[in-house]
Amino acid sequence: MDFASDNASGASDRIMQALTAANVGYAPAYGADAATQEAQARLSALFERECDVFLVATGTASNALALSALCPPWGAIFAHEDAHVTGDECGAPEFFSAGAKLAGLAGEAGRIAPETLREGLSRFPRGLVKQAQPSALSLSQATECGTLYGLDEIAALCALAHEAGVRVHMDGARFANALATLGCAAADMTWRAGIDVLSLGASKNGAIACEAVVFFDKALAADMAFRRKRSGHTLSKGRFLAAQMNAWLADDHWLALARVANARASELAQGLARIAGVRIAYDVQVNEVFVVLPAPIDAALKAAGARYYDWPARRLPASLALGAGERFVRLVASFTHKPQDVAHFLAIAEKAA
Repeated sequence: MDFASDNASGASDRIMQALTAANVGYAPAYGADAATQEAQARLSALFERECDVFLVATGTASNALALSALCPPWGAIFAHEDAHVTGDECGAPEFFSAGAKLAGLAGEAGRIAPETLREGLSRFPRGLVKQAQPSALSLSQATECGTLYGLDEIAALCALAHEAGVRVHMDGARFANALATLGCAAADMTWRAGIDVLSLGASKNGAIACEAVVFFDKALAADMAFRRKRSGHTLSKGRFLAAQMNAWLADDHWLALARVANARASELAQGLARIAGVRIAYDVQVNEVFVVLPAPIDAALKAAGARYYDWPARRLPASLALGAGERFVRLVASFTHKPQDVAHFLAIAEKAA
C-alpha cells in the first residue's frame, strides 16, 4: 500500500528489456549513438514537427536547463507559488540560469489565472534597469494539485506571455497522465497552444531515470548542448537514456502506463468519497488524490503500513479548511498498482470509519 509517490515504483518490463538490449555491444558515446537519433525522431513525430531534443536523467535538470535557455541571469521566471520549480528543486532554476529571479504567482488548485499573470507581469516593468526583466513563464501540466489546464487556458496564458515578450516552459513531469486524461494530440497541449519548450518526464511513469527537454523553437536550443555538458548532465553512455525513451514511446506504451495510474487514482477517490468524514480536495484528473482524512482513518491506514505524504494545509481550498482531528494528505497511484491494492486500502479506511 505504497501511495507515497509515483517515483517509488520500479520501471516497466518493456523498459528493463530495452536497457538489457542496449547493454549489448558498443555504441558511440555522449549521445552520438543511433538510439539517441531514434529518440529525437520519435519525439519529433509525436509532436508533429521537427524538435530539438536533449535527454537528461532527472526532472530537476530538465526543468532547470530548459528555463536557463529561456532566461538571462537578470530575468524573472513566473510560476505558480507552489510549482515544483518554485519550491522543490533546491534553487536549481536560479543556479542553472546564473541567478534569475523566480516570481511565484498565486492560483486556485495549482493553476495560474490570466489576470494573475497579467498583474505579475506588471510588477516587472520592461526596461527598468533596477528590476528583473520578465523572461519566462513555467506552467505545470499536471499541476502540483493534480489538476489540469485546459487547452484554451494554456493558449490564453501563452498568448499573454508572448505579448509581453516572455517565453513559455511546460513542466511535464506528469505530461503522460495529463495527455491520457485530455485525450488530445501532444502537439495540441504544447506548441500549438504556444509552449516554447517542454520538460517531458518518463521517470514517474515507467522509466528508471529519463527526461527529455523538447524545444519547439529550435533557435532557443542553440546553446543547450553546452549548457547540458557544463552542468554535468551529458551522459557518456547516452544510449541508456535513449533506450528508455524509445521503449517508453513505442506502441504508446507511455500512455498505456499513464492510463493505469490514472484509473487507480480514480478508484481511490471514488471509494474514499463514499466514506463518512472523508473530503476530496480537488477533482481527480490524473494519478494524484488530495484528500482530507479524519485522524482515526489516517492512523489506521498508517498502522496497517500504508505510505503517503501529509500535505501542507495552506494548500487546501478555503472552502475545505482543515478542522480539528483532520489530516490533509496526498495519495499517488502508479502503473504498478493493482485494483486489489486500492481495495485493500479502502477496506482499512472503511473499517476505521
